[in-house]
Amino acid sequence: MTDAPGSAGPYGDPPARHAPGTPCWVSLMVHGLDSTEEFYGALFGWEFQPGPQQLGPYVRALLDGREVAGLGRLPPDRHLPIAWTPYFASRNADLTAETVRSRGGTVGVGPLDAADAGRLAICSDPAGAVFGIWQAAAHLGTAVSGVPGTPAWNELLTFESASVAKFYRTVFGYEEEPVVSADFDYVALHLDGEPLAGIHGVGHALPRDRGPHWVTYFQVADIDDAVDQLVHLGGQVLKPVHETAHGRVAGVADPEGARFALVQRPD
Repeated sequence: MTDAPGSAGPYGDPPARHAPGTPCWVSLMVHGLDSTEEFYGALFGWEFQPGPQQLGPYVRALLDGREVAGLGRLPPDRHLPIAWTPYFASRNADLTAETVRSRGGTVGVGPLDAADAGRLAICSDPAGAVFGIWQAAAHLGTAVSGVPGTPAWNELLTFESASVAKFYRTVFGYEEEPVVSADFDYVALHLDGEPLAGIHGVGHALPRDRGPHWVTYFQVADIDDAVDQLVHLGGQVLKPVHETAHGRVAGVADPEGARFALVQRPD
């Protein structure tokens, strides 16, 4: 995990409908859905309700009755990396998917309708990192942020930032704010001056078994307690708690190996 530089932070209280390009949802596909619900329910206080079943069994995680994230079950014959996937808002998922293809990305699933909730596509960028596109209908996406148990930031770990940032800028209209440093390859992605996500080029430091991938940061009230709870629940600490300009951060993984980060914001 990395220290998100600049003014990176939660993307704030969500509007009624997320602006195009805004991170609007995170979803995780796993083999053991029941055990994964137990893990995240205990870690973040989530409760669950059934969601659209177009891609198989799927539940939405709720925090105080408001939607936060999604969990689904992978088909037994699909041997895909277990990973959190961020979804970015789009007014037209089909058009956005076409732009992804025309700029060297891949559309692996869809675009398809998720019942009356909306329309989605699951894509990968030219370096292979997986992300989603969400065209909202009945389901607008994450309904709460800025409190413990909610997504706080999304960061892409990839080989180098410049070409990948150009891809996301073309697809979603982001502005770029590079970090000027001889030994730190980082670009923050902005919309209307607000930081929404980061791209960190780490070269050959990428995990060999993972390749380029997005990492979701989840906010917690007390990171030491959260890490202890995570380990007790069968999770793994990949990078111990460390201080950053934006709070205390730890890189972790759940029992099925999905990597994510915990962040405790400064008081």
